[in-house]
Amino acid sequence: MDEKRIIELEIQTTHLSQTVEELSEVVARQAREIDDLTRHVRMLLGRLAEQDPDGDGGATFGDRKPPHW
Repeated sequence: MDEKRIIELEIQTTHLSQTVEELSEVVARQAREIDDLTRHVRMLLGRLAEQDPDGDGGATFGDRKPPHW
């Protein structure tokens, strides 16, 4: 290989490595956010279950069920 081609490949490899590192950081951040959101949803579902007077797990609005239930 000639020297110019080797330099081009080294530059491309450097850019690809940087991109992989950046994407890895994004994926790790998104995983943390998903974990946080999952915990929040579970907490909210737990609170909703505690407030359900009938204990049937149905959706309520305020203190009554919607008319179609």
